[in-house]
Amino acid sequence: MLKIIRAISRLLSSYTSLFVIGAAVVAFFLPFVFGWVHGNVSSVILGIIMLSMGLTITVEDVKNLMKRPFDILLGAAAQYTIMPLVAFALTGVFGLDPYLAVGVILVGCCPGGVSSNVMSFLAKGDVTYSVSMTMVSTLLAPIMTPLLVLWLADTSINVNAAGMFLNILYVTVAPITIGFLCNHFLGKYEAFKEVRANMPAVSVIGLALIVGGVVVTVRPHLMANGLGLLFLVLAVVFCHNGLGYVLGYSVGKIFRFNSAKKRTIAIEVGVQNAGMATVLAASFFANPDNVASNPEAVLCVVPCAISCAYHSISGTIVAEFFARRDRKAAARHGGEV
Repeated sequence: MLKIIRAISRLLSSYTSLFVIGAAVVAFFLPFVFGWVHGNVSSVILGIIMLSMGLTITVEDVKNLMKRPFDILLGAAAQYTIMPLVAFALTGVFGLDPYLAVGVILVGCCPGGVSSNVMSFLAKGDVTYSVSMTMVSTLLAPIMTPLLVLWLADTSINVNAAGMFLNILYVTVAPITIGFLCNHFLGKYEAFKEVRANMPAVSVIGLALIVGGVVVTVRPHLMANGLGLLFLVLAVVFCHNGLGYVLGYSVGKIFRFNSAKKRTIAIEVGVQNAGMATVLAASFFANPDNVASNPEAVLCVVPCAISCAYHSISGTIVAEFFARRDRKAAARHGGEV
């Protein structure tokens, strides 16, 4: 039985993007399958995802934060300046509807994605630096995300910054802290190690459920607006994510990071926690009260949902690009690089 669970876990971790896309397709054609994923259910699922992240954090990771304060500070600064400002600029360039714009901005204002750590590993980046950056940006999220959204969002849209602060605290920081404490006190037990090893699969399933639930919510608008809305949002997400990789890598280059660190900061800046953005969008902008008074409010979750799937795909491609470049370099030099 354990072998089967491990095999399923490896499969889900290896094909995260395909699984998320599959969930979105199923939700579109069979909405009843994911119709139950909304409101507090989505928040609980996100909390479980963040708990799985906390289970990977060790005391050694915390110690590493103390050893490299400048690198971590630089990474957090890049995370919370590049992506929010690029998102804001793109909403103007593409002339987005205010609620679509809020969705894009919300993605840009969220911390680094949990999957970025795996992608850094695949790209032969600095995994410890990746975990540290994700941890710090997530811990800063209760303050930075609401304030940045409040600052950058259209003034005609009400932004409940205080509510967002508390929500992020409950569904991200608290579960991460619990996961870290569990890892610290229970990490030596074999049963716990087995659970921890399979948590990435739980994260993938959770992300797929959140995306599926969102697709059910926005399905009527996608049906009404056709492929035009889908392609518009895809274009914005492509530019936002791509510029994140390029500008993140450029920051590493400017500060003369080694190759592994440059790859890591590129991935950390480019890959956002779009799952968090999706839950926040559904809770604070596309909630039933707002949608009842303004049906267009539901559009804000579209960029978040598409980003969930797209960031997984692009991050994997970028990681493979770096890994392939290393293999070619090794082949040219007749050995490992």
